[in-house]
Amino acid sequence: MRRQLYFECSSGISGDMAVAAMLDLGADPGVLKAALDSLPLSGFHAVIGRRPCSGIDACDFDVQLDAPYETHDHDMAYLYGDDEAAGHHHHHDHNHDHDGPTHHHDHEHHHHHSHRTLAEVKAILSEADLSDGARALANTIFDHLAAAEAKAHGTDAEHVHFHEVGAVDSIVDITAAAVCFDDLKTRLGFTGVVFPAITEGSGKVRCAHGWMPVPVPAVVHLAEQHELPLKLTNLMGERITPTGAAIASAVMTGKQLPETFTIVKSGIGAGKRTYTDCANILRVFLIEDEGDADDVLQIEANLDDSTGEILGHAVNALLDAGALDVTLTPVTMKKNRPGTVLTVLCKAADADQLEDLIFAETTTIGLRHFPVSRKVLPRKIETADTPYGPAKVKVTEHLGKKRGIPEYDSVAALAKAHGLAFPDAYAAVLSAWQAQA
Repeated sequence: MRRQLYFECSSGISGDMAVAAMLDLGADPGVLKAALDSLPLSGFHAVIGRRPCSGIDACDFDVQLDAPYETHDHDMAYLYGDDEAAGHHHHHDHNHDHDGPTHHHDHEHHHHHSHRTLAEVKAILSEADLSDGARALANTIFDHLAAAEAKAHGTDAEHVHFHEVGAVDSIVDITAAAVCFDDLKTRLGFTGVVFPAITEGSGKVRCAHGWMPVPVPAVVHLAEQHELPLKLTNLMGERITPTGAAIASAVMTGKQLPETFTIVKSGIGAGKRTYTDCANILRVFLIEDEGDADDVLQIEANLDDSTGEILGHAVNALLDAGALDVTLTPVTMKKNRPGTVLTVLCKAADADQLEDLIFAETTTIGLRHFPVSRKVLPRKIETADTPYGPAKVKVTEHLGKKRGIPEYDSVAALAKAHGLAFPDAYAAVLSAWQAQA
C-alpha cells in the first residue's frame, strides 16, 4: 500500500495552520519544543492548544511575540478595513503569517531594528538542534521564499533582507513546519505529498507600503516558480500567505489524488484570521491507496501511409489533448513496407477523446487498446539559480536519493537568451541544482 499526505487547502494555507495541522496529525510536540528551544532567538513564545473554528475543533499553533515585536497579522480592521478603521495601525509594522522579507515589513519607522540576510537566517538554523532532514527542509523553504521576494523587488535572494520582527516569526514558523514534517515522515512512512488545489481569495490586503492585490506578489512568484495549483475564488481577502505557499512549494510532490483511497488519519489546523464565509482551517490527511502501480490505457495504431508531417502534428495534438506519453516506432509492415507504430499512453477517462483524435489526425482505420500498469516516482519542480538566470528542474526521489532533470523549455530559453549551446546550458542548470540540493 502506498501512503501519502494530502493537504486539503479549501481555506488556503499559512505557516501556523500547516504546523497546527501536522501536530494534530501526530507530529510530536516534544520534538518541536526541543527544536524551537534550541533556536538562538529571543522575543517569542510558542503555544500549542486547541480552539473551535466555525464549530470545528482544531489544533492551534500560536507564536506569541514580546511587546516590541507585536504585529497586526490577525487584526482584521487593519488588514481589510479603511484607513479610519485601521487607525494608528496604519503606521505600524505588518507581516503576513510571520513572513520575513521586506515587502511585508520594511518601513522607515523600523530603523531601530536590525536586519538579517538569508545567509544570516541560515546561520541561525545551523546552530539549532535539528535533524538533518528538518534543517534541509527549513533551508529549502527559506530559499523558495527569498527567491520569490527577490523577484518581487527586482533583486537577488542574497540581498533580500529579513526584518528582525519578521525574521523571528518566519524562522519559528518555518522551523516548526520543517520539524513537524520531518517527524511525521519518520513516524508515518509516507512517500508523497499531494496538493490538488490551494484556494486563494480576492480583493486586496493592507501591507506596510499600502494596499496589495490578492494574491500578493510573493505568492504569485512562488506559484509561478513551483507550479502550485492555485484555485482563485471570490472569498474575501488573503487566504494563502507567502510562508504557506513556500511550505507547499517545498514539500509538494504531486497534484493528483488517487481515484480511490482510504483515510488512515487526519489533522486540522486553526487559522488566526476570522472569516464568515468558511471555516478558516487547514486539513491534512494520511491516505493509503493500492500502491505505486498506476493503471492506464495504451492505444496503438500501425501506419504505413502517413507522412512525417502528419505524424509530427498528431504527436503534438495528442499531447496537447492530455495524453500522458506519445511515441513513434519505425517498423517493417506487410509487403515489406516501412511503417510506424503510434503508441499513446493515457488515462482511461481520456481514451475515447484521444482515439477520436487519432482517427481525425492520421490515416489509420483501426486502433487497439489495452490496460497497462506503470510505476512512477514522486516528482516535483524546483528552481535552479544559474549564472544566466533561474531554470526549472524536475526532481524525482527513489530510495532516499534525489535526481534532477533540467526541464527542456527552461534550458532552451536560457540557451537562446544567452547564446549558449544547449548542452552547455543544460550542464549549467544541472550544476546549479546539484550545488543547491
